[in-house]
Amino acid sequence: MSLKDIFCQDIAIAILQKALAAGKVPHAYIFAGSEGVGKFTAACEWTRLLLCESPTIESDFADSCGLCRSCQLLEANSHPDFNHVYKELLEFTREGKGKKPPVELPIDVIREFLIEKVSMRPTLSKRKVFVVSEAERLNPYSQNALLKPLEEPPEYCCIIMLCTRMEKLLPTTKSRCQIIRFGPVAEDRIIEMLREMGAEEKAAGYFARLSQGSLGQACRLVELELAGVNLYETKKQLLNSLGKYEYAGALDLAQWLLGESKKIATFWADLDESTSRKDINRRARTTIVQIIISALQDAMKLNVTPTKGLINFDQKDQIQKLAGRFDSEQAAEKINECYRMLRWIESSVNERLIFERLLLNLAASGKMMVY
Repeated sequence: MSLKDIFCQDIAIAILQKALAAGKVPHAYIFAGSEGVGKFTAACEWTRLLLCESPTIESDFADSCGLCRSCQLLEANSHPDFNHVYKELLEFTREGKGKKPPVELPIDVIREFLIEKVSMRPTLSKRKVFVVSEAERLNPYSQNALLKPLEEPPEYCCIIMLCTRMEKLLPTTKSRCQIIRFGPVAEDRIIEMLREMGAEEKAAGYFARLSQGSLGQACRLVELELAGVNLYETKKQLLNSLGKYEYAGALDLAQWLLGESKKIATFWADLDESTSRKDINRRARTTIVQIIISALQDAMKLNVTPTKGLINFDQKDQIQKLAGRFDSEQAAEKINECYRMLRWIESSVNERLIFERLLLNLAASGKMMVY
């Protein structure tokens, strides 16, 4: 792959190219945007270009050669001047052996895998590049520890932080970096990719819309589907239930969703061995809640702008039942409750409690219940 192969991010790539052409590559970047829109891929390809021994230039577009020793080492994930910093590295810190994967990106990881290595000169290339995944998980202590390398970096150093929630970063962190924003991937490009992976037409359309421009998320959902999770069938069953169920069936439906969440997590763990099981469990629960949010958003659209395209275009009858049950204001309140449950998921609240709370709340046909 190369920078040319990154689609739907022309503005971001153009900014990078302009800086390189002017000989003014910043020492620190924040690649900001939703998960799965190409930030990590762009960071890796930008790193490849910065470390390349013989870059190519065609029509004023610079790219890595793909043939030099540096490019080959990056392809093999063994380049001495490239450092990928992520929270699961805690296990490999001096005091981290045996510790469970953390929720936040701990200061020990930042110190040992970034700060201590910044001062070491490049081994092979002219530059040394650090890519920090999930920068939104940097706590204030980690961010404050980063301030000096961000403010006074060696001339050969480039730090790229990947962030999905800019509000989590301190103003002092953001002010020391060039922020490059990555937008959502076009729906038709996502559908095309999903169809190439083997997804059926309706499933590809649904997963593309559910992912809201995140190619990475859409591809992972289809990978789960093809692996045997039957997530598309699960969502159809869920929507069939949401329009008609009442309090008496809320706990049974919550129990069913709990089982579906665990099934998704089991398959997900097989597909992504590098991610901790705790994070995979969170992502599985989040996927279920996102499906419910998509149905409520569609119900609200039908009550406000009936002609607007639905995420659940394949189950319009079920969405009409939801729209008849909740007016636009009530649907908005239910959506707000769903986002509260997403925060509970991030805080590792018991998953049974999350689904029971959510389904009991959705069983109410009037205003949102207050606990």
